Amino acid sequence: MTTKVMLVVNPSSGKEKAEGYADKAEKTLLKRFSEVVVKRTEKGGDATDFASLAAEQNFDAVIAMGGDGTLNEVINGLSIHEKRPAFGFIPLGTVNDLARSTGIPLKAKKAIKMLETAILKPMDVGKIEDHFFMNVLAVGMIAQAVDQVSVEQKTKFGSIAYFVEGLKAFSRHELLQFKLDYDGGHFDGDAALVVAGLTNSVGGMENWAPDAKLDDGLLHVFVLTKLGLFDAAGMLPQLVKGSLQNNEGVEYYQTKHLTIDASGEDLSVNVDGDPGPALPVEIKVFPSHLNLFVPEGGKKKKSFFKAF
Repeated sequence: MTTKVMLVVNPSSGKEKAEGYADKAEKTLLKRFSEVVVKRTEKGGDATDFASLAAEQNFDAVIAMGGDGTLNEVINGLSIHEKRPAFGFIPLGTVNDLARSTGIPLKAKKAIKMLETAILKPMDVGKIEDHFFMNVLAVGMIAQAVDQVSVEQKTKFGSIAYFVEGLKAFSRHELLQFKLDYDGGHFDGDAALVVAGLTNSVGGMENWAPDAKLDDGLLHVFVLTKLGLFDAAGMLPQLVKGSLQNNEGVEYYQTKHLTIDASGEDLSVNVDGDPGPALPVEIKVFPSHLNLFVPEGGKKKKSFFKAF
């Protein structure tokens, strides 16, 4: 039986190293599929269009090669369809949270090799307004600061660029009045940051939400009510242990639905590392919406410090 896979390559990803890996990926995929169609993006939205076309043409799988933005686009192209090809990816981004949370190798060559024997695992997908996402939402002054990181900064400095901008926001001690509605509850109060994740890894911190599973059907919501430099230093040991939700300055909820608003503020939501829609927003989880290629042996345990 003929099997078809589409390889979607973002040539500008991975400090523009993607093209060097494309041939190797194509040869590897031919060991598993009878036909490989390679598509290269040229502008924003191309990856979404390519993935949607693959679903319409009954491809068996779509493999994305790029950063979190490329992956997000592919997921949006797949998720709108009733019949969806399997999804896989070769991470070439700055943070690569989805790879970290699933055990997919962060090095491109190893991730390509993994696809030879990878198995499929159900994966939840979130939706904010009319946009699907794979990993995390963040809103607050720190999220706004991270939005200011340019492509050039990310390419030159990697995740350090996010850290520097976030540190600047820490120092301003700015709190906002948030209103959240979640399954069975409501929050109305001051906070510096709201983070809602589908996986355990946020910003490269793999112990952010240790209870989160790829297919648990839940958003894991953290509301940080205190976030000066001193508060952040106190949270670090709990991040290492995976117990951030126990901090007195953190509210933690698990929910399938979430609405977020901030009184009198013109804020947008950072979605999978990129600027998203303005508040207020409604978010819901689509359980086990995609089938993801993951390592055959499962995720290997890493230490917190080796995650950077």
